[in-house]
Amino acid sequence: MVNNTDGMATDQAVRAMLLLMPRLVGRAKRLPMPEALRTLDLAPRHLSLLAYLQYDGSLTVSRLAERLEIAPTTVSLMVGDLSRRGVLTREEDEADRRRRVVAIAPRYVEPIREWLAGSAEAWTEVLTDLTPADRATIVRTMRAYETALGKRTHD
Repeated sequence: MVNNTDGMATDQAVRAMLLLMPRLVGRAKRLPMPEALRTLDLAPRHLSLLAYLQYDGSLTVSRLAERLEIAPTTVSLMVGDLSRRGVLTREEDEADRRRRVVAIAPRYVEPIREWLAGSAEAWTEVLTDLTPADRATIVRTMRAYETALGKRTHD
């Protein structure tokens, strides 16, 4: 048992996180989805893609794949599916007409912003009073946890 500076042993922290994570995911899943999105059968994998487009604006498929850390073909399939449903648009890149950029269709910008707002507001509430170093530690820890889980799954 190794204690950190706050006196919580590693096994105590693991237990606390194992009990907390299902509740956290459950609460996030219960955030209300705007009416305009309910019939679209959006999955959690769509949320990250839509969040990048919401916060960063139009992106190419390869740029989305890089940020999502998944294969461009997977992103292309997701973009194609969401484009057919009218959620996304694909247009010529103004800087390079050979490339296509993906964006959220205008009629879905506000519902997607609203959908993301619940989580964004909760994160803002808990991260605001932390130091930049503490915020960086939390983000780094969550990424490391995702990576460690990825070693144990077959996706």
